Amino acid sequence: MPSSLSDQASLLFRGMTLWKLTGKVDAISGLSISVAGIHNMSAVGDRLQIGNQGVSPVQAEIIGFDHKLARAMAFESLDGIGPGTSTSLYVTPDFKPRGGMLYVDDRWLGRIVTPLGEAADGKGFLPQGRIPRPVRCAPPEATGRARLGPRIDLGVRALNAFATCREGQRLGLFAGSGVGKSTLLAMLARNTACDVAVIALVGERGREVREFIEDDLGEKGLARSVVVTATSDAPPLMRREAALAAMTVAEHFRDQGKSVLLLMDSVTRYCQALREVGLSTGEPPATRGYPPSVFAELPRLLERAGPGPILPDGSSGQITALFTVLVEGDDMNEPVADSVRGILDGHIILDRRIGENGRYPAINILRSLSRSVPGCNSPEENALTKRARSIMATYSEMEDMIRLGAYRQGSDPRVDEAIRLHPLLETFLQQDRHEQADIEEGFTALKAILT
Repeated sequence: MPSSLSDQASLLFRGMTLWKLTGKVDAISGLSISVAGIHNMSAVGDRLQIGNQGVSPVQAEIIGFDHKLARAMAFESLDGIGPGTSTSLYVTPDFKPRGGMLYVDDRWLGRIVTPLGEAADGKGFLPQGRIPRPVRCAPPEATGRARLGPRIDLGVRALNAFATCREGQRLGLFAGSGVGKSTLLAMLARNTACDVAVIALVGERGREVREFIEDDLGEKGLARSVVVTATSDAPPLMRREAALAAMTVAEHFRDQGKSVLLLMDSVTRYCQALREVGLSTGEPPATRGYPPSVFAELPRLLERAGPGPILPDGSSGQITALFTVLVEGDDMNEPVADSVRGILDGHIILDRRIGENGRYPAINILRSLSRSVPGCNSPEENALTKRARSIMATYSEMEDMIRLGAYRQGSDPRVDEAIRLHPLLETFLQQDRHEQADIEEGFTALKAILT
């Protein structure tokens, strides 16, 4: 049942048009559409329909103004749109013009959807929920949010032991192309102990979407997941919307008190879409071509993940989020990576050299950390991981000398121990993509190696 009078009114008048603003396309420049005749009654974020009678309308969004012209970008191809094409802005009680709405429904589980809330899996009609949710909204009030929950089993040994995660925590997964991000995400989607998984594929290659869903995610993983996808050929506004829509879907399940896993691949492509939108409005490029608005929008998205507001019964839902960052040229200090690292609660580094040596997941343990450790582990577990890190650091420091045969065994007991335990630790960190690792068993195995 609707929870308030406003919700009841929304259901009663859903689909009724209160008024319609009409205008015409004045000019098209690159990705930007200039619309005349609606500037007095519209604002940034309003949704438009562009198209002449008898032609399927194209959805667009107002991104700025230039004197008396509204500047918009389309969610679809601009083919067939030209000067004089009519535009319409519809306003209804349940569709407020300041940004889009999604009618998220529990029956979206197991489905693949577009950022506009339409079916993308060929399985027919996508059920629509009763209450609309805005795709652009503020994070929960800082003082009204719950705290992080207990530690969560991610099903990946290396992460469970050395970057232990708590419910509601946000981690960044940093890697160059081809180092195994998608495979690791699929392992997390299948194995993480959560109620619901929401997966955002932002700017992915078209051929990889089906491969990811069928080969990596699998039937079991898809059954408890909602996949939101916008491929690399989609307009920048659609790629931007994919990240916002996925967050909105995650918030729907979080507000039911559920533990939600949000996987977004990738934040970098979300920022690239924001860059294209910003440059189209005339923003000046700043750091490596990114306009300032990109680094303002980034925390607005990332802060929406995490612990939800405290519910009346004292409980709360959680969005545990992992955001991948595609670093350019394996530069972990490039602008997007640097900004994301400062916002999130930890970072996981995938190292190309480790992958080339045949160890997957190619996680660089020494450069990865979770800010919730050591608070979520026992003193004994913290002592184990601290000692293991020390051993791996010692081996890494002496690795070149060991390979060259320049180190003489017996010269340093710490190095001798590192040489003896290195193969065992490498085996511990290695995991087949279809293998699930329990967090308790992982610490037990690590203890057996070190004692």
